[in-house]
Amino acid sequence: MINPVIRPRRLRSTPALRRLASETRVHPAELVLPLFVREGNESTPISSMPGIVQHSIDGARRAVAEAAAAGIGGVMLFGVPAVRDATGTGATDPDGILNAATRAVVAEVGDALVVQTDLCLDEFTDHGHCGVLAADGSVDNDATLLRYNDMALAQAQAGSALLGLSGMMDGQVASVRATLDAAGYADTAVLAYSAKYASAYYGPFREAVQSTLVGDRRTYQLDPANRREGVREARIDIDEGADVVMVKPAGSYLDVLAEVAAMSSVPVWAYQVSGEYAMIEAAAAQGWIDRRRAIEESVLSIRRAGADAILTYWAVELAAWLTETDAR
Repeated sequence: MINPVIRPRRLRSTPALRRLASETRVHPAELVLPLFVREGNESTPISSMPGIVQHSIDGARRAVAEAAAAGIGGVMLFGVPAVRDATGTGATDPDGILNAATRAVVAEVGDALVVQTDLCLDEFTDHGHCGVLAADGSVDNDATLLRYNDMALAQAQAGSALLGLSGMMDGQVASVRATLDAAGYADTAVLAYSAKYASAYYGPFREAVQSTLVGDRRTYQLDPANRREGVREARIDIDEGADVVMVKPAGSYLDVLAEVAAMSSVPVWAYQVSGEYAMIEAAAAQGWIDRRRAIEESVLSIRRAGADAILTYWAVELAAWLTETDAR
């Protein structure tokens, strides 16, 4: 008979011991809910993301009120305009869908949530790219920065507390930060999507924003093979003045997330993207996995890898589960 002296299982033997020995926890305040807001009076379901809709502005008001009541940390708004053009003029129109929705949401929830806005042109351009195109069809980095500066001012004026720079243009953080500061918006925070990879997991998002993209974004989003490059991008954005840096997608890039978190002097967030959501929902609908356990485990793993906050489409539902567990 072998009688081990070292028995790690002791700390797993009861629910109370497992809870006490838990190394990682998720709190509702660490969750951010992405929201899509469309023009018109009706909310529209997104077929590839069961349970998620394109909200009308009134629908967005109701959604953020529910989010605030759930105790989550914030919402990230994406606009879905009815009309698009080559330079994405709807993104800087004060009455454009994203800026109008921002004003409405801020008026609804005030400081109960951090109201955040996606700062990128892809939803607003007729070609679907994240920037202005040059004559040869490539994305013109420096011309795009000028549009981002204008977007930053429009979003700050609409009341956004945090601007999510997701376009992956070189120098975007420094350019937007300087523009905000010069215009008197020194308190408006900047979230840099620093390590944003050219991922297959964005598929359902393309439906959610009715993307018109033809081709891909590999000339500006990161190669999925590159770990060090993701860390380098985060360092650059921190040096340029980012208040928060992001790794996106989350689940397939936990190694990058862990390295960024280990070196970062600012908060590090991660985005559990549409494809991650859709896969779990699809498998759960077939009865192949336990939906709640899979959701909880997927978000916990992102938190364990080093994320200080997580953008997830399950934010409100998960917050309710966490509150229910704490109340036991």
